[in-house]
Amino acid sequence: MCGIVGYIGNKKASPILLNGLSYLEYRGYDSAGIAVIEVNDIVVKKDKGRVKNLSSLNGINELKSSIGIAHTRWATHGKPSMENSHPHMDNSSTFCVVHNGIIENYNELKEFLISKGYNFISQTDTEVIPNLIHYHYYNKCKSSENRFLCAVKSAINDLVGSYALEIISNLYPDRIIVVRKDSPLVIGKSENENYISSDIPAILSYTKNFYLLDDNEFAVIYNDHIDFFDENLCMHNKEIKNIEWSASAADKNGFEDYMLKEIYEQPQAIRETIGTKLSNETSCLFDDLKISADYLKTINKIYIVACGTAMHAGLVGKTLFEKLCKIQTEVDIASEFRYRNPIIDDKTLCIYISQSGETADTIAALKLAKLNGARTLAISNVIGSSITREADYTIYTHAGPEIAVASTKAYTSQVVLIAILAIFFAELLGSCDKNIISELKSDIIELPIKIEELLNNVDKIKEFAKTVYTQKDMFFLGRGIDYCTAMEGSLKLKEISYIHSEAYASGELKHGPIALIENGIIVIGIITDSNLVEKSISNLQEVITRGAKTLIITNQNIGNLNFDNVINIPSTNALISPILAIIPLQLLSYYISKNKGLDVDKPRNLAKSVTVE
Repeated sequence: MCGIVGYIGNKKASPILLNGLSYLEYRGYDSAGIAVIEVNDIVVKKDKGRVKNLSSLNGINELKSSIGIAHTRWATHGKPSMENSHPHMDNSSTFCVVHNGIIENYNELKEFLISKGYNFISQTDTEVIPNLIHYHYYNKCKSSENRFLCAVKSAINDLVGSYALEIISNLYPDRIIVVRKDSPLVIGKSENENYISSDIPAILSYTKNFYLLDDNEFAVIYNDHIDFFDENLCMHNKEIKNIEWSASAADKNGFEDYMLKEIYEQPQAIRETIGTKLSNETSCLFDDLKISADYLKTINKIYIVACGTAMHAGLVGKTLFEKLCKIQTEVDIASEFRYRNPIIDDKTLCIYISQSGETADTIAALKLAKLNGARTLAISNVIGSSITREADYTIYTHAGPEIAVASTKAYTSQVVLIAILAIFFAELLGSCDKNIISELKSDIIELPIKIEELLNNVDKIKEFAKTVYTQKDMFFLGRGIDYCTAMEGSLKLKEISYIHSEAYASGELKHGPIALIENGIIVIGIITDSNLVEKSISNLQEVITRGAKTLIITNQNIGNLNFDNVINIPSTNALISPILAIIPLQLLSYYISKNKGLDVDKPRNLAKSVTVE
């Protein structure tokens, strides 16, 4: 959940490392640090707090080295402090490490190293790694031709858990060794210099050519070349990938915050995601998706597995697959999925959704499904991410880099892509009336224009945010597919405004939650399904009679009722209405947070890419 940056080349490393860390701030962190090799000595600068604090540390601007590693830490073992910040060194200050992930057996390793005379100054799991490398370097690897790499490999063999590692040594001031397992790591290549990062956007301004490191793969990185090794330290060649994102896509482009920029990028993100896949004249097209009608006819169940916002996209997908394809679909939280012994076999298709493609729980759930014979399909925004390399099939949203922690354009792009996938399956199966499919296609194609219409009329949401930002509690209500929107709207509010909110299926209100409704409380209702208008209105009247103040998001004719505030959104097919209904709720959360003076892009305790379980 933290971030890694590295550089080796012909420029000063420290400004590049600090710049890279600033681009990784969205991942969530509580401390930061860098290490460089200055005249054969490793110099470490680190402290708790923000990257800007690190930039002002005494002596950091005087560092001249052209090789270094850097890290933003999100605390797992040990509270945020200077001692627990990365990088960490061994007792002799010979080896220096930054680490993303968790070492599950660090207690046993720490006891072993203490028995060998090693001392520890932090409470982290990471500090065992440089000391293990030191131990193996002077014991197991004395006669090895590539002694440094041998020591790293030997230390890795002792670790249980997840890791992306950068290692430098003052004995080898011309190289950085990296290795990963279940945590993301990419290497950016340029002429006579190389960059390392957890995420592509952090180094996108320097290069568009990337190596995507695989699990248990090592790289020894010099300024002018890179040597790749498999888990047995056999050298091999590796394909380089060109990433077409523009560097400006990771900038604010005049917007006050990344989140606001990304909300306004949704029309383009959806256009790019639709791409050439959807046309009223032809069947849906997925060029690389080798799924046949014969295979689909063997499926008796679809699982959609994801976390957080991606799981809410999956809930919309459940309705789409069941209505269009007539296939039973279950949606599961990734962190729960593999611990409940789900019923999976070769007649199950498992779909995994992850914006980053590095969500640890989701990847673990995917691996379980494969072990049980199911075919797996990944939906991600990041080409070459871990989940896309594990899955049997992959389809991509084309939302571009999403920097703000609270997901906006990734969510709506995921829902659009799932809708197109459901249509693709329905056309292969012949499971849905062609006129229904044709109308749904037309409505999807019109989404970007309708979102632009919403984004051009935000004053009502702004004004409402000013009146409610001091609230302590809010409730979201919706029936049918609108319940999915209620859950996502509630999550957005919690994430960035820190207001307690709950989402309920409207019909469940009287089964307990109505006891929480009191005079003046805010209730937000979503009404987009024409078949459920009367029942939804009836539920909302129940809260009004108990003193609630209401905001209604609707594209239906709800009459002249006693609702306090109504936001009208463009009409569209109910199956994709969550894409339009969520836009005002994204904006509401944003403006409430701004009114409270909070950090919209980096909400407390949260990380963009959750790479630990």
